[in-house]
Amino acid sequence: MMKTAMPQAAPMMAESANLGFAVGGAKDVNNFRENIKNDFLPLPSDITYEGLFYGYYFDTGAKEECTKLFCPSYSTAVSQDPLSKQNDYYLAVGLNSGIKESDFQRKKLNLVVVMDISGSMASPFDQYYYDRFGNRVQIEDSEGSKTKMEIANKSVVALLSHLKDDDRFGLVLFDDYAYTAKPLTKVGSTDMDAIKKHILDLEEQGGTYMEAGMEEGTKMLEEVSSSDPDTYENRIIFITDAMPNIGDYSDEGLGRILADNADDRIYTSFVGVGVDFNTELVEALTKIKGANYFSVHSAKEFSKVLDEDFDYMVTPLVFDLSLNLDAQGWEIEKVYGSPEADEATGEIMKVNTLFPSKTEGGETKGGLVLLKLRKTGGVKDEGMAIGAAAGEGKLTLKVSYEDRNGKKDSDEKEIVFNGVGGGIEGTEDNYDNTGIRKGILLSRYADLVKSWATDEARFKDKPVNYPCPPIIMYETGIRCPEMRCLPPMPPQCEISLNEWERQSIPLSVSRHYRKVFTDFASYFEEEMKAIGDDTLKQELDMLNKLED
Repeated sequence: MMKTAMPQAAPMMAESANLGFAVGGAKDVNNFRENIKNDFLPLPSDITYEGLFYGYYFDTGAKEECTKLFCPSYSTAVSQDPLSKQNDYYLAVGLNSGIKESDFQRKKLNLVVVMDISGSMASPFDQYYYDRFGNRVQIEDSEGSKTKMEIANKSVVALLSHLKDDDRFGLVLFDDYAYTAKPLTKVGSTDMDAIKKHILDLEEQGGTYMEAGMEEGTKMLEEVSSSDPDTYENRIIFITDAMPNIGDYSDEGLGRILADNADDRIYTSFVGVGVDFNTELVEALTKIKGANYFSVHSAKEFSKVLDEDFDYMVTPLVFDLSLNLDAQGWEIEKVYGSPEADEATGEIMKVNTLFPSKTEGGETKGGLVLLKLRKTGGVKDEGMAIGAAAGEGKLTLKVSYEDRNGKKDSDEKEIVFNGVGGGIEGTEDNYDNTGIRKGILLSRYADLVKSWATDEARFKDKPVNYPCPPIIMYETGIRCPEMRCLPPMPPQCEISLNEWERQSIPLSVSRHYRKVFTDFASYFEEEMKAIGDDTLKQELDMLNKLED
């Protein structure tokens, strides 16, 4: 996996070999990259901040060793917007843990795999089931393109290799209905080779009744609800392209099942298959406690992900993380790196779930949540440099959370917002460390490509003189593309992209965004060199493809 090229860590950090944490929700942005690679316009939800962050390792800003389950650390930055040249203010929350990697061991699993075998799984992995007009695509024979069903089957077989004899495993299939293909029984008493062969022979048919599959999987786990929670973890792994067309397939309806399950300690992981995997629906569902999702790039690649992450992805350890910002003259404008970002108010940041995550060289994979702060008055730019003495720029941060057994803990800390050159517009940026700098770079990148994908979909088939401005403009800079972040718009300009059965849109880049991509790519390359992480080049390659 990707890691930052950094100097050798201090001996204390290297010897501790502690795990860190990463948030729930998306664990990659594969669907975003695959759509662009195959010349389709991605959905804005294909690239999530937490999914993007999880592809990189971050300096969390920890200055002392953690001896508890969770120890947040804090970093600050003043960073000039690359387009508007206005100063932006950021606070990073580093997700540190006192758990040593050598001591970590997942619990036994009660695992139910729920597999989508509906007709849409027959389409090739790199093609859409529906064209841009909502019509079924006529599938042509292609030796070079496997179907979503084939890749899903192989991915499940790879997943099963990570189960132990004391784990329990059950299998549910769904199309127009849901079926129990294998009751929940111990792996050690199951002919797993026969089960794997059966899975590899599965073929697609019928409609997509996700609700029925989820209910059948839930029913199977309810049969072992009396299992000792200190010994067993209960999880549904749901394999689908997420294009439901039967039953209650609203995010509220499906989300209600997941939320009720979470209250009963039954948590859900989604595995999305195909370039037309509907990330919008699954992103909404995985905001729920204990949930996460991965996008399958290929069966081989997914197998590598499982080798590194399987034990972590099924073991949520911290719940209901809340950060309260108590600072006169400051409020939270936007949260990056958490699927619950839209639940943030001016003072509160919420994260439903933290999962254990690997650390290497003193850095943690996905171990950062980034807050963009807004000055509301009472804080002077020229006072930033002497904030420690004058009391200006001082932030009080109060964190509370629960462990998996409901035990509560909290932490309170005061930090001072440092600003080189007094925080005056047009002066030098200031970053506490490369971790927050990388988080800012990636969040701006995600804001930009989300805005572009939203605008391209909004403006397709519209006349050249369509009277709606793009989200990203030089005078306003890089900003989040959500309606709550944007100024009021006339009704014809509002953003609405809500089709679960996802339709293909050819890749396109307007002249306006080509120029923006060109300028942003120059900024991105300079930052990549300053941070010292060559793995960021995959994002630069995306920008160059879009620019061209």
